[in-house]
Amino acid sequence: MAAAPHFDMQIKLLMIGDSGVGKTCLLLRYANDSFSPTFITTIGIDFKIKNIELDNKRIKLQIWDTAGQERFRTITTSYFRGAQGILLVYDVTDRTSFTSIRNWVSQIQQHADVHVNKILIGNKCDMEDQRMVSFDEGKKLAQEYGIQFFETSAKNDIEVDSGFVAIAREVKNRLIADGPTAVRSGIHNPSHQNNKSKGRACC
Repeated sequence: MAAAPHFDMQIKLLMIGDSGVGKTCLLLRYANDSFSPTFITTIGIDFKIKNIELDNKRIKLQIWDTAGQERFRTITTSYFRGAQGILLVYDVTDRTSFTSIRNWVSQIQQHADVHVNKILIGNKCDMEDQRMVSFDEGKKLAQEYGIQFFETSAKNDIEVDSGFVAIAREVKNRLIADGPTAVRSGIHNPSHQNNKSKGRACC
């Protein structure tokens, strides 16, 4: 007889957004409490596991970090299907990454579950002197989609935990409302993955 899992619920989260917005840095900060000043270009998809306790529930988070480059979108589309929560990430110093959020939402609507929870993250809020997207613009876009919004800094560890916990809580509450089968549902693990990374500038 198989041993009972050491968690009450498992949740798959997916991080999407343009290349260079800091998705990998956010993941490393949240999962490992670390930050690399070197820009990490993710090749394909990688993931990390983080076990948390939330509202007296033991939750196993499987957080997938996707490459944002256009040429990888055909790879990442298959990963939308298993996601229960999605973090849409842009860089507050890069307006193009902000306008791309609408394209990413379109990808979600095409490929993800209709009930998937979403959250909007404006990263690199520590770089105030280079800001191109205001807090109010981010908040307005989030309100348009009816989702929560956080500005974060992986470098200075600002609101990183808050963003991940917020989306995890939304998914948890939805799965509980959907019943025991949803709570115990397994995480889809794609059979092909390429999780190499290479260094470049700063994340």
